[in-house]
Amino acid sequence: MAAASIHPTAVVDPGARLGADVRIGAFTLIGADVEIGDGTVIGPHCSVHGPTRIGRENHIHGHAAIGGEPQDKKFAGERAELVIGDRNTIREFVTLNRGTGDGGGITRIGDDNWFLAYTHVAHDCTVGNRCVFSNNATLAGHVTVGDHVILSGFVGIHQFCRIGAHAFIGMGAFVNGDVPPFVMVAQDGYGRPRGINAEGLKRRGFDASRTSAIKRAYRALYVSGDSLADARVRLAEIAQDSEDVRAFLDFIEAGERPLLR
Repeated sequence: MAAASIHPTAVVDPGARLGADVRIGAFTLIGADVEIGDGTVIGPHCSVHGPTRIGRENHIHGHAAIGGEPQDKKFAGERAELVIGDRNTIREFVTLNRGTGDGGGITRIGDDNWFLAYTHVAHDCTVGNRCVFSNNATLAGHVTVGDHVILSGFVGIHQFCRIGAHAFIGMGAFVNGDVPPFVMVAQDGYGRPRGINAEGLKRRGFDASRTSAIKRAYRALYVSGDSLADARVRLAEIAQDSEDVRAFLDFIEAGERPLLR
């Protein structure tokens, strides 16, 4: 197997241990007491601070911050680790923090997980195997996540919560209690239309007649109480004298997902 490949601009502490076929990208910092397993790729502009152990064949993309100090005011510099398994994909700007002395001393990540951009795993968390964390999903401290869990985008998990294996947490949900295995969680309140963007239209030079037609279209679709089919008939009538409403109606007609109403 080939020796590690380190970009000339990368900084690798002499105390770091790199396995075979490890690749370190441009302007990346690898600190002391870091161990990186065979075949792992670390992209440009990353930082890896120890004590951190990273397994085999992981792919860490640019600007990820791995093994940083825990965001815990009680942390006093005690030895605390981050342990990452094998074949994980860690995308841009992910942050994975080390543990704390009071919390067991280790943040632990399993195998074959996907951490998409801007996800965060706080101190003393445990993440199982084959999980997917979508963009901006966040774990507070001391959270335990089982195997095959999916966290959708912008999910937040409160400290000390447990998420059971095969659970699914829907987009934007905030979880403040334990989620049993196999359970799906979704937030109750999705966004709803609340009028037209009148101020934005004014700033872009829409005159009163154009704005009035758009308001009539909005009322036909969202205020009248008519079915979508009946609202489309009314929109077609208004569209005869308004290119804006014609665009509004064309957008609706081209939709493949349910219309937000």
